[in-house]
Amino acid sequence: MFRIPFRAVARAFGAAAACLLLAQSVQAQTEPLRIGFLTVRSGALAAGGRQLEEGIQLFLKERNNIIAGRKVELIIADTGGNPAGAKNKTQELVERNHVHVIIGPLAAFEAIAIDDYIRQTKTPTVADSAAAEDLTQRKVNPWFVRSVGSSAQPNQALGEYAAKTLGYKRIAMIADDFAYGHETAAGFQRVFEDNGGKVVQKLWPPLNVADYGSYIGQLKQNVDAVYAGFAGANGLRFLKQYKEYGMKAPVLGSMTTADEGILKQMGDEALGVTTGGWYAAGIDSPDNKRFVAAVNKEYGVDPGYYTLGAYSAGVLVEAAAKAVNGKVEEKEAFMKALRNPGTVHDARGDWKIDDYGNPVMTMFIRKVERKNGKLVNTVVKAYPNTSQFWTYDPKAFLAAPVYSRDVPPAKNLEP
Repeated sequence: MFRIPFRAVARAFGAAAACLLLAQSVQAQTEPLRIGFLTVRSGALAAGGRQLEEGIQLFLKERNNIIAGRKVELIIADTGGNPAGAKNKTQELVERNHVHVIIGPLAAFEAIAIDDYIRQTKTPTVADSAAAEDLTQRKVNPWFVRSVGSSAQPNQALGEYAAKTLGYKRIAMIADDFAYGHETAAGFQRVFEDNGGKVVQKLWPPLNVADYGSYIGQLKQNVDAVYAGFAGANGLRFLKQYKEYGMKAPVLGSMTTADEGILKQMGDEALGVTTGGWYAAGIDSPDNKRFVAAVNKEYGVDPGYYTLGAYSAGVLVEAAAKAVNGKVEEKEAFMKALRNPGTVHDARGDWKIDDYGNPVMTMFIRKVERKNGKLVNTVVKAYPNTSQFWTYDPKAFLAAPVYSRDVPPAKNLEP
């Protein structure tokens, strides 16, 4: 009786198994790289959502819709700008569309709403706008990384600038009554007060408030400036009404209060508004000038927070996909590459990711000026290599409560 040696059978079986794995790998590589993109197309945050879409579309167009050798399928989902919508759309992207990575969502409260689901499903997620502090601080999500700063990050720099450079002592604050507004204002307050200033008032209008008149009427008059923390189109509406009411105190604000995306709709009411941000269309560098020119050509507007946030999320996904040779199905390796990209470069300059998944980068102090008939954010000061922890010791920072509406900034943490 003819017998086939066991070793020959084993070798044949091993070869067959290897061929099957290779075939599966090749099949995976021929499938598109599926990116789920969470945006907002209605309500107060819709202006930011539109700019997010412009940023990612430009990124993909420049690469002929190919990343790491794989065709990209971009699946856009409108969350409606609310937590329930964000959860539902995230679940659809993962379970119905089988995306390899999610970019988004827009709002901090949306990111908080999908946090548990991202952890449970181990879905690589790149936040292109949502800046919720604790997702890269006390409650680090290993499946979450940001291409933008934390809520407070640029506002901490602005707090020092207001106290040390501008010499302000007393400030009133007004900000959107949601997580991003709370955290931006609190970060500013903490550093401003640690440098000798005093926040003497806080007002919290609802995110979808129809009119700011009643709030503006409450603002204290005996202050050096007013800090305004708004998102979407709310900065536009607030600044117009602030001028209409004849208010004289200078306005400081969060990056999105005078974002380039809404500056084009503003008039003289925006002149002189000083904000902190991790980007400005007015950054004077060859790379940024090329980026601004590309956005101008494609959309007829200057890029801002949301545009570069989404574009940079694409840059980060591309770097990670290349690091794993396009094998984004290997989720652990892909996520590790997203959180450890080395030095990343885009229109804002060089940046890197800290151990918590948040960028360390230059913070810019911007002032709205009119140049060549157009309102622009001119850079007046830069704070290089700025961490989300500012100059505080991370352990001491994390031992204090997260910035919020009701918890005032922690005291007695020496920079």
